[in-house]
This record gives sequence, C-alpha cells and structure tokens, in this order.
Amino acid sequence: MSAGSTPEASDDARIPAGHAWGKLPVIFGSLAVVGFGISLALARGNEKQFYFSWLVAFMYFLSIALGGLYFVLLQFLSKAGWSAAVRRIAENAMVTLPFLAIFAIPILLGMHDLFHWARPDELARDAVLRSKAPFLNPTFFLVRMVIYFVVWTLLSAILIRSSFAQDESGDHAITRRLQMVAPPGMALFALTLTFAAIDWLMSLDAHWYSTIFGLYYFAGSVVAIYAFMIVIATGLRNAGIAEGAWRLDHFHDLGKLLFGFVVFWTYMGFAQFFLIWYANIPEETIWFRARLTGSWQNVTILLALCHFVIPFFVMMGRTIKRKPALLRIAALWMLAIHYVDLHWLVMPNLHAAGDAPALLDLTTFLAVGGAFLAIFGYFLKGHAVVPIRDPRLPESLSYENG
Repeated sequence: MSAGSTPEASDDARIPAGHAWGKLPVIFGSLAVVGFGISLALARGNEKQFYFSWLVAFMYFLSIALGGLYFVLLQFLSKAGWSAAVRRIAENAMVTLPFLAIFAIPILLGMHDLFHWARPDELARDAVLRSKAPFLNPTFFLVRMVIYFVVWTLLSAILIRSSFAQDESGDHAITRRLQMVAPPGMALFALTLTFAAIDWLMSLDAHWYSTIFGLYYFAGSVVAIYAFMIVIATGLRNAGIAEGAWRLDHFHDLGKLLFGFVVFWTYMGFAQFFLIWYANIPEETIWFRARLTGSWQNVTILLALCHFVIPFFVMMGRTIKRKPALLRIAALWMLAIHYVDLHWLVMPNLHAAGDAPALLDLTTFLAVGGAFLAIFGYFLKGHAVVPIRDPRLPESLSYENG
C-alpha cells in the first residue's frame, strides 16, 4: 500500500496465510496456558502472592486495552485524519476488553486477601473502614466491576464492529456515526477508568486517598498504548505487511505523543507526591512512606529515572522519532518500566518490608499477557491491519507533519 494507491484495491493490508505474524494466537495462547497452569501450581503454596501478582498483570494489560479504547475514541472525537493508518492497532487492543473481564475473576476470588476493607475482622476494629463501607463493600464492588466492563464492552463493540463493517461497505456514514458516539463515549470512559483505578488499586490501602489517582493510572495507560502501537507498527512494517501505510511521519507523531504522555505521567506523579509531602498530614503520607522505606525506596528512584529522566532526554529530539528501530527500543523500554510502575503501586501492600519479586510475578504475566496477545493476534490476523475503506485513509497515507 503506497500513498498513491487506492485503499479498496490494496491486497497487502492483511497478514498473508502462513506468515509468522498469523501465528500469534497459537504462540501466545500456548504461553497463556503454560503460565496459568504454573501459576495455579505455585498458588497452592502462596495463595496471597498469587492474587497480588495476578492483580499487577491484570492491571498492566488492562491499561493497554483501555489506552486503545481512549485512542480510538479520541480520533473520532477530534475527527483526526493523520491517525487512520495506525488506528486499527488500537482497535485490536481495545477489543480484548470483554475477554479481560474473565481475567478479573481472580480479583473477586481473592478479594479478602487483596483488600483489607473486605475482611469482617478488619472492619470491626477500624472506624475508617466502617465509614467507607457504604462504598467499599464486596457487593457494591462487584456491581461496579460489572458496570465498568459492560460500558467498556459496549463501547469497544460499537467501535470495532463499525470499523470492520466499513472495511466491507466503505460507507462514510459509519464514520459520522462514530464521531457522534465519541463525545458521550469519552465521558463514560473517563468515569469508569477513574473509578476502576480507585477500586482495584487505590483501595488496596483504604486509609489513603488521592484526588488524581485516576489520572495517574490514565497517564500510564496512554503511555502504554502509544508504546504498544509503536512496537506493533514497526514490527509489521519490518515484516513487509502494509509497510507503505505507515510513514515516518506517523512514527514521528506517535513518538511525540509517547514523549508528551511520559511528561504528563510525571506531572501527575509529582503533583500527587508534592502536595502530600508539603501538607504532611499523617493519613495522606502513609502511602508514600511505605514506598520511601527499605528497598521500595530504590524502586521509587528507579521509576523516577527510568520513567522520566532517561526517556525525557532520549526522546526529546527529533532524530529518534524518525528512526523506527530506535523508537521501537524506546517503546519497549516504556512498556517494561510501566510494569514496574504497577508493581510499585500494588506490591508494597503485600511486602511492606521491601520489594520481593516472586516467580508468580512472571507466570501470571505470561498467563494474562499470553491471553491478551493471543486475542489481539486473532483479530489482527482476521482483518486488514489498516481500516482500508476509512474515508480519511487517503489523507493518512499521504500525511506529512512538517
């Protein structure tokens, strides 16, 4: 597919039969089965570690899927043309959301191990937990979880089915309908992501609260999806699949967006820390105190360096954004450090004395990540890797960002 080609006539926008990229569902599906089996075996001796490790892996891959939903909604909301060629990658990431609901089941099963507000004995002796019980209780927690996944499933289903339908019909009215869906969809996305982050991460320590915690998780999710899109797009381009669809200008813009949200993540994290440090109120400082003692302090410093300082100076210039191979390395770096960020959010609630990485961290990552990538690969293989009849695709194929 080249800038001058007709999208409808292009036959190189699909993964060829027998191609290595078409084997993603089998490869990663097998890894998921192995990871899940080993995780269950290891959980027999350390059930609590299993639930915490599972939560980290689940929130990591959920963040990529939610980031994909955000990206797609944003493109229709802003009526963007440049992104048409890369949007399908985000669409295939967000379509995993209904399936990720299944992987939320261990969180429900391990609720009493994960959340102290779910334990009757803790509730009986803690006045703070009792005051929050109308919101933080197992029944309402389950109801909210169902609502989140219903909203995400409906939004992703509307967007992806319409996009696939447009591949067949070329109906421009589909784009106009999705542009009308995007504003209320973005509002629902913002609300559900915020409350999900509060429920599944912030309430691990129900004595602590932050008014921007949802934004912090959102920032990490957007960093994750831009990094994920760069990795997938460069991989497909290197494999010769729809290589003409992705110009250096697309990578340049994805790199700028990734850089921008690295800075935004830092702003959210620092704003949260600085205001709490400055006020120095005991019930607010407890969360950061746990992450600034023992070996957790080293992880905090690692995050500051590797999630901001190094990426900031490496990605600031124009050169790396226009060299896909180098940009891919930066994206893989950000995906790796994003996992460290979620590990840092969750694990001090289990290992208060210091960081204690466990084999279950790896096996649960393989289980959830293998399933996520298998589903992603299934949809990637089954449809064109770019929305071939999107009315703005020709604009995207000839896009120049100056």
